[in-house]
Amino acid sequence: MPEESAVLVATAADDATADLVIARLNQRGVPVVRFDPADMERGTLALSARFGARSAPVSGRVRTPSRTLDPTRVRSVYWRRPRWPAFQELGRDDARYAAAHVRYGLGGVLHALDGSLWVNHPSREAAADYKPAQLALARRLSLDVPPTLVTNEPDQARAFIATHGPVIHKPLRATPYEREGVRLAGWAEPVTAEEIDAGLGRAPHLFQARVRKVADVRVLVVGHRLFAVRIDSGLLDWRRDYSALAYTVTELPPALVSALRTFLERCGLESGSFDLALDAEGRHHFLELNPNGQWGWPEGATGLPLAAAFAGLLARGEAA
Repeated sequence: MPEESAVLVATAADDATADLVIARLNQRGVPVVRFDPADMERGTLALSARFGARSAPVSGRVRTPSRTLDPTRVRSVYWRRPRWPAFQELGRDDARYAAAHVRYGLGGVLHALDGSLWVNHPSREAAADYKPAQLALARRLSLDVPPTLVTNEPDQARAFIATHGPVIHKPLRATPYEREGVRLAGWAEPVTAEEIDAGLGRAPHLFQARVRKVADVRVLVVGHRLFAVRIDSGLLDWRRDYSALAYTVTELPPALVSALRTFLERCGLESGSFDLALDAEGRHHFLELNPNGQWGWPEGATGLPLAAAFAGLLARGEAA
């Protein structure tokens, strides 16, 4: 009897959100192989793959301390929060060389998987992470988008603020950032024309008209299932203080649901988290898509079956 195909979970060892999904898969009796690319640096992840045989395009194995995986027997891949090795004990050039070979060796074998469902495929996820492209796609799908400017021209930024104020500044991408040894978070922040100086010219920045919102809405799409949670906080950026948040499960207008589903389809994604701003007139304003957003906290706060939805999608191993 052939071995049952497995779900491959790529993530860090301390990923509690992935733990929720794996627990649900275990309840279903679905084989799971969990690994982190960084394990290769520690010697706890091994790979051998063969190509060119007439009998099979690819064959081989991936070994972890607890499991051995046949790469031809993978029903789905949950690409959660994997880490790549840094090889800090090596010299700079050796470390760069080794890291590249892990990425393109291990990554290449995973990309060779045929017929496996990815949640989500890393190349599609990376393409979907460009905020300017998200905003353009949102408008093509007739979603409400606040006036937004991406620029490295100080005069254009000042003019935009004068026209659309109040305006906020948002990071184009979440990026680790430190100043004098203190780690800084990239929150959405109010910005005035007087704060714009020549330093803006070094790189593009995103400026957006501030929505007069009454609440935020986080929408998680998992395959054919969609979950919407209203977040009341009074904060410009609700991520600043999770203890100040109140959650309510909510429903979205059918046209909005259809547009968000189409958005993910256009991006080639099986899952994604949308952030919307709700105004006093009941209009939802598109802010951004996080292709691989955190979702464990709303499950605990609302009781929504989010982990079960992921487990169901991964267990089926096929797009919804």
